[in-house]
Amino acid sequence: MRAVEDALQITIPDNARLIRNLITGIQYVQDHTIHFYHLHALDWVDIVSALKADPAKTSQLAQSISDWHNSSAAYFKSVQDKLNAFVASGQLGIFANGYWGHPAYKLPPEANLMAVAHYLEALEWQKDVIRIHATLGSKNPHAQTYLVGGMATAIDPTSQNAVNIVSLDFIRNLAQKAKVFVEKVYIPDLLAIASFYKEWAGYGAGVGNYLAYGEFPKDAVSNTANLFLPRGIIKNKDLSTVYPVDQEKIAEYVAHSWYEYPEGNNKSLHPWEGVTDYKYTGPKPPYEFLNTDAKYTWLKAPRYEDMPMEVGPLSRMLVAYASGHPRVKEVVNLVLSKLGVGPAALFSTLGRTAARGVETLVVAEKLPDWIDELKANMQKGDLRIHNNEKWDPGSWPSEAKGYGFHEAPRGALGHWIRIKDGKIINYQCVVPSTWNGSPRDAKGQKGPYEAALIGTPVFNPEQPLEILRTVHSFDPCMACAVHVTDVNRKELLKVKIV
Repeated sequence: MRAVEDALQITIPDNARLIRNLITGIQYVQDHTIHFYHLHALDWVDIVSALKADPAKTSQLAQSISDWHNSSAAYFKSVQDKLNAFVASGQLGIFANGYWGHPAYKLPPEANLMAVAHYLEALEWQKDVIRIHATLGSKNPHAQTYLVGGMATAIDPTSQNAVNIVSLDFIRNLAQKAKVFVEKVYIPDLLAIASFYKEWAGYGAGVGNYLAYGEFPKDAVSNTANLFLPRGIIKNKDLSTVYPVDQEKIAEYVAHSWYEYPEGNNKSLHPWEGVTDYKYTGPKPPYEFLNTDAKYTWLKAPRYEDMPMEVGPLSRMLVAYASGHPRVKEVVNLVLSKLGVGPAALFSTLGRTAARGVETLVVAEKLPDWIDELKANMQKGDLRIHNNEKWDPGSWPSEAKGYGFHEAPRGALGHWIRIKDGKIINYQCVVPSTWNGSPRDAKGQKGPYEAALIGTPVFNPEQPLEILRTVHSFDPCMACAVHVTDVNRKELLKVKIV
């Protein structure tokens, strides 16, 4: 939307800005929380060890770090009984594929049981709070109500078929529920687990350059720099300077990607000139074995000023912290002090995981403000949700181009579009997992994943738990970037369709 709005110079109504902020904001809160519990926590939490825990001691531990209501010994005993039932049935169900008992696990049994209980609670919690997304966007995660020029979500205090005061009160209650879980469960668990793994502040730093487009506009101008989470770049881990972002300095290489550029693969192209061309006709993949000296991935290699950049929650929090964002600085400093580490710890696997939690809390706290702004607009009679002044393609210029910056939960997402005679003649997007998972470029510079894994200790190559910790800390997008292969051609997974 933002790319087309930029190309056609469309300003959206304030209500559309607020609804977009709310949809994106609750997606951050839900997505980050379920990432922590369901995609990353089990890199640190040994499920099987929880079977040995004393529920009474688990209760004491939980009550020492939070006043969350589900903290009784009886409650943790019931969770332990569920786990025992899985084991007794001959399988661990959703926990079947972990490296349980791996020597890299360090949590005591009681901490493991507490984390498992909250893993299960988060499954139920997220189904409820994401109803904000459904109410305003109709569908999660791919909202259906976005339109060039605004939103299709009608607001009208007199209509039951539109977002009204009752709807906003309902949404506000869900936002409060989201915030309470983050405050009383997610953040205490994050701090408790991280306290056993402080050495991971020394692993996983990656490229040391951080890019954030910024998000949550405070005004309705396309690609505005007036943002709740600021835009900027940090180079070489230097928090003393935040550089401005110039989209003209973004380009992509395909030297090690399974694509071809018309003028040669060792040059880079800006997305407005970008080509995603792959000539392939055979039944096999484009390789017999992965040769990392040649082309080895479907991902291009995005670069900013010819430098690899990390994107995501860590980048956003570093840019906000270095830019002097008051609440981000306050929460980051609190987390660092609780863990007894300095700012340098942020440049790591542990820092990446902690930053996601910091951002979740900061955004969860902000959701009610946007709801209240939307309600205030409605109460004063401002019901505008869409700007249709340029809805007719006949009113467009013969040629136009634009770009749109967005911060998805996983990081910087850019769209570039060129329009001629009312038709799209080129469209390119550079997504977060392309930045983070990029291969080497024509100069041999590694992308963030590859750079972050250098120096990681691995106890057992057959069970690379330590590798998973760092890769999962980026929150890879499975659809965009992540494919697993075994060079010895061992079967990794079998899917049965019934």
